[in-house]
Formats: sequence, C-alpha cells, structure tokens
Amino acid sequence: MNRFLTVLKIEGKLAMRCPDGIIFGICMPMGIMVLIGTIGGGKIAFEGADYTFLQSAFGALIAVGICATAFMGLPLSIVDYRDKKILKHFFATPASPKMLLSIQVLINIITAIISAVLVSIVAIILFDYKMEGSLIKFIGVYFLVMISMYSIGMLVASICKSTKIANVVCSLIYFPMLFLSGATIPYELFPKALQNIANILPLTHGVKLLKGFSMGNGIDNLYLSIFLMVIITIIGFGLSFKLFKWE
Repeated sequence: MNRFLTVLKIEGKLAMRCPDGIIFGICMPMGIMVLIGTIGGGKIAFEGADYTFLQSAFGALIAVGICATAFMGLPLSIVDYRDKKILKHFFATPASPKMLLSIQVLINIITAIISAVLVSIVAIILFDYKMEGSLIKFIGVYFLVMISMYSIGMLVASICKSTKIANVVCSLIYFPMLFLSGATIPYELFPKALQNIANILPLTHGVKLLKGFSMGNGIDNLYLSIFLMVIITIIGFGLSFKLFKWE
C-alpha cells in the first residue's frame, strides 16, 4: 500500500504539471456552466421543452470531464510511457507496470470526479440548481458512462504505437465527441441529419443518460443507451486486454 501511495503521489504531481487535463477537464465545463447560467440558465431550453437550459446543461457538462480524461488524458499518458520505455523499465522495479497503469486510471478518475463536483457546486451555489432525478441513480449511471468511455480510451492506448499516432487518433475521437454528442452544444438543437450522425458517437448516449437521470426522465427511453454503454465497456476492455503491449 505504501508503494502504491508513493507512486500515486509522484504521478499526481506529474499530472499537475500538464495543464491540459485541468483546462479541458475541469476549467472548461465550469466556465461553460457559468456562461449558460448567466446568459439563459432559467430560460426554456428550446420551444416545446419542459426544462431549462441549466437543467439540460448540467448532465451534459458533467460528461465533459469524462470525455477529456478518457480521450485526451488516459490514452496519451499510457502511450507516452510505452513510447519512452517507462512501462518496460517498471518490470525491473518493485512497482509493477500494472500498478502504474492502475494509478494512471485512478488519477484520471479523480480528475473527472473533481470536474463533476465543481460543476455541481457552481450550478447549485450560483444558479440554485436542483436535481429532479435520483442522485443515487445519477451517480450510478455516471460511473457506467465513465467506465464505458475509459474502455475506449484504453483501446486507443492499446493499438497506438507512438505518441504522435495517439495524439492524432485521440484528437479525431475527442473533438467530434465533445461538440457533436450534446456535451457542449445541446443535442436537441441539432438538425435531424446531424442528430443521426451524433447518435453514432458513444458519448452521445452517455450524455443522454446523464441528462435523463439528472432531470428525472423515465428510464423507458434510456434502455438502449444503457445497453450500448455496457456493450462498449465489454468490447473495449476485452480488446484492450487482448491487444495491449508493454513495449
């Protein structure tokens, strides 16, 4: 346990030196929440909706922290360690490379949770946000979405052979997920053709789950998204374990 905590402390300090995760995973969703709450948080999200912009944005912005850590944090860190032979060198130390991977996953989970907590604090304190749905169910689906997205991130880390390739692949995944899934721009405002494209993206279903459970919507319309999250998790981690290389 002492060994694990020591490596965690070191890796945590190294993560703090790279501002990308903090900027995109923590500061950006908080900033968007402030903008939405200030400009039109209490207004109806769109014509015919029975919820406000703030209620719609809350679950979506919670997903931004997951998206940033899953597609720009976790895979890039792992590929960088493999590219620099750090994972290989850990075989000769008391701290195993599996421990290092576990710590990387934990650090990204902590970052995502900090993002979710701060977005919640901003929404509640500044804009009097109140969750209509069950907090317990929301937390459960939050971790389901996180695990599902992390399985994709681990798959990317498993198949990318260099940091340059990983940067390109992660960017091609991250930015469409960020802007087309409904995480930043409301999915309901997209034209029908763009909604059909967005429905292909895994995070779109994650955002639907987070929004649906935060607003207390019935689960009947969310079974497909839950099923897809579970399938993605199984396939993603299954392929990751099979394809992962230490060097």
